[in-house]
Amino acid sequence: MNAVGIDVAKGKSMITIRQPLGVVIVKPYEILHTVSELEKLADFLKSLNGETRVIMENTGVYHLPIADYLQEAGIYVSVVNAKEIHGYDRNPLRKYKTDKADAKKIAEYGIAKWVKLHQYLPHEDNRRQLQVYNRQYCHYSKIKTMLKNNLDALLEQVFPQIKQSFTSQIRDNGHEKWVDFVGKFWHCECVSSLSEAKFHEKFSKWCHKNGYHYRKAQAINIYAVSQKYSAILPKDEFAEMLIKSAVAQINSIAETQVAILRKMKALAQSMPELEAVIDMSCVGETLAVQVIAEIGDINRFDRKKSLTGYFGVDSPADQSGTVNRQGKPVTKSGSPHLRRALFLILLNMLRVKPDDDVYHFMMKKKSEKKKFLVYMVAGFTKFLRVYYGRVKEYLSKSSPISYCQ
Repeated sequence: MNAVGIDVAKGKSMITIRQPLGVVIVKPYEILHTVSELEKLADFLKSLNGETRVIMENTGVYHLPIADYLQEAGIYVSVVNAKEIHGYDRNPLRKYKTDKADAKKIAEYGIAKWVKLHQYLPHEDNRRQLQVYNRQYCHYSKIKTMLKNNLDALLEQVFPQIKQSFTSQIRDNGHEKWVDFVGKFWHCECVSSLSEAKFHEKFSKWCHKNGYHYRKAQAINIYAVSQKYSAILPKDEFAEMLIKSAVAQINSIAETQVAILRKMKALAQSMPELEAVIDMSCVGETLAVQVIAEIGDINRFDRKKSLTGYFGVDSPADQSGTVNRQGKPVTKSGSPHLRRALFLILLNMLRVKPDDDVYHFMMKKKSEKKKFLVYMVAGFTKFLRVYYGRVKEYLSKSSPISYCQ
């Protein structure tokens, strides 16, 4: 048997080929992820005598070009979690790290775990796109939160307490009324320097122009806030630039998010499990799309425990002799984007209190005096188990032939 260890990097990889008992077929050498070099590698691996398996780490997106190419060429490829490789054959007496040493280690791991290696199955194009878009959506969410916090901090120095005057929801284009408002009335003196009647007139025209509802009570409150609090920063061109720049950045990110989400929902329409996921309690269309994007094809997982373990919501065993420790933290080895979506779903359940197995399970843990995070994580596990069962059942009914393959 030939174990091909590949240490993947951005645009290039280090490759070595080993056999049992330390036999070296090919010493470590470097290739680029170009079509010509990948073609040469595939032809060479096919020419080897005996069974050949390629082993590489899951390195985000860097491993995808070489893994997809070799898999399509008919070569057995196994993509292994980087943590498994990292924890294999550690030498605490001598710590070193090079690409050549890593390629050797991956090949030796492949030999030791030969019968347990799982074959790499590429995602469908739609699923891969959906996952990439979801990661971008989550990335922009973090940026938008950071920018909104920054704007809020700036406003406390030019227009204190103004944000509390707004309670409207986010619009379909991603804009928020309080953000757009401070883009126009960026300093408390922009309001307090006007008469109350003049401000009401200006605010009414602004609401009509930007598609917001004008409420007289809100205008009265805004004017009162502008009179009550004083600004720390002066009303000058530089302060205006800071506020308007922050507003423009938030709106740009928000519009991008809306476009990404619209594309995600369009892609999700081709996913056969979408209807089954939306039917689950407290899972709206947006959260359903995000969950599907991160989990992918459910048939990748042989059992429920594989799904919970893959996404890091399982608690590892810790037993030695008569000692059996319970309640260890979850591994958190999987997608943080999925755990975030699950957290939002469970928060919805706590608010809505549906007649649902997952909610009842969480309440059972809560009645046992478990802490908030403990019963929330228990809810993660329960939700994924229910998800696995329902989606499997739904797919078996809709297309029993493909399910049994």
